[in-house]
Amino acid sequence: ADFRALLLGLGCTEVATLLNSGNAVFSAAGTSATKHAANIAAAIAAQLGVEVPVIVKSARELATVIGENIIAGPAIDPSRLLVAFTPNAEVLAGLAALAPLVEPPERFVIGHQAAYLYCAAGILESKAAEALLGRLGKAVTTRNWATTQKLHALAGANAG
Repeated sequence: ADFRALLLGLGCTEVATLLNSGNAVFSAAGTSATKHAANIAAAIAAQLGVEVPVIVKSARELATVIGENIIAGPAIDPSRLLVAFTPNAEVLAGLAALAPLVEPPERFVIGHQAAYLYCAAGILESKAAEALLGRLGKAVTTRNWATTQKLHALAGANAG
């Protein structure tokens, strides 16, 4: 509720939140995604006392994240498939540093809008996930595949 109110206070409309972990879909005009992210991060720090990376993606970018995931499939446990959202292409490219930590049958792919890490033995057992969720991923926010799909559906519902 606090996060929803914060977004409304920043002039966002059609705000819908998902879960209690900072996932939201909203409409906003007049500013770039980067500026929205900076404004939201500043407001979260000021009003809620929490400093977190904030990544804003358009509905079109989120559709690309869904469409370019070559790892997802019926045999893949969506709770073990992480999607790493980054603020820009430079940070996304920097995630290539994870590749040497990936141990088969784990899989790691960098797309145009996000990176994807499948942790076959579980996220807590993966050195690559530990690095992604730790220092290497400091400017990154991750969601599992199930949450990413729910956000995509919510963005589509908001657009309609």
